[in-house]
Amino acid sequence: MKTAFITGKCKIEIGEEAMPELGLATDVLLKVETVGVCGSDIHYYKEGRIGTQIMKYPATIGHECAGTIVAVGAEAKNVTPGQKVAVDPAIFCGECDQCLAGRSHTCRNLIFMGNPGEAPGVLCEYIVLPAKNCYPIPDSMTFDQGAIVEPFSIGNYAASLPGSVEEKTITILGSGPIGLSTLLNLKLKNPSKIFVTDLFENRLNMAKLSGAHWTGMPTRQNVVSEILMQEPLGIDFVFECAGEQETLDQAIDLLKPGGTLIIVGIPAGNRVNLSIDKMRRKELRILNVRRQNESVQSTIDLITTNKVNIDPIITHHFAFNKVADAFNLVANYKDGVIKAIVNL
Repeated sequence: MKTAFITGKCKIEIGEEAMPELGLATDVLLKVETVGVCGSDIHYYKEGRIGTQIMKYPATIGHECAGTIVAVGAEAKNVTPGQKVAVDPAIFCGECDQCLAGRSHTCRNLIFMGNPGEAPGVLCEYIVLPAKNCYPIPDSMTFDQGAIVEPFSIGNYAASLPGSVEEKTITILGSGPIGLSTLLNLKLKNPSKIFVTDLFENRLNMAKLSGAHWTGMPTRQNVVSEILMQEPLGIDFVFECAGEQETLDQAIDLLKPGGTLIIVGIPAGNRVNLSIDKMRRKELRILNVRRQNESVQSTIDLITTNKVNIDPIITHHFAFNKVADAFNLVANYKDGVIKAIVNL
């Protein structure tokens, strides 16, 4: 079967690999239909690492996907051959203290599809994975939407962490796919105002269409000053969705005393700096988002009941033989890309 391999920094090639076979009785064989190109994929593509997770070439990549069940193991009860599914790429053990505490996303033995030294990436024609990681989707849901379930579930989970945000002020720093997913989920919770920033006009336009009260571009204006002019007491919740030092600094300046910084973005390195004097004086709280936690099914339900419209987030499609073009486009923010989908 055909598989995409990262063979070096900014190098991705399609090669041949043996067809995978069912191993455990709880496994399924999935025909991969669509794969979304994620920002974390781009870190591996450009830098060859995320923090201490370092690639060894050649390596498989990709984790946002939807597909069709081809075969199931004897103990795989939740799906059947021919069924359309969205995939949760985080494979948890179900037995450690974290899993038993309802925190499967921080499982002690977690392996993630497309991560170095963990599980194979999904940019391939077929893949074997646990049945529990497959979530049936209705015929009304497209495979493109199925691939977006994974990043959108992160926004779903992130939006749930503050609890009630009704009548609260919110800022989202970074309106790529994760920032927009967070925005769409937060809009369902009736906040007072949502301010959104980004470096690209098309993403800010999408944020505005998705319900942002105000949008701003840091390269054109002092976004902190302009937001605080409208909210002089500061912001209740800031969602940092860019993974950049600059946006972390902006978040701390924007938050009111007792406010909460929710870190959703993934920096390329393994260290960031935080202004501890400002944080201490304001007594700020910090919440880190580790992917999603039991939010896949609720995300599917939101999409299939039309409570949210995720289709505008998908801006580009590529055939599998053009996967290198897809990664180059996303890595360099070309052509107004928000989310690129590879159709296998």
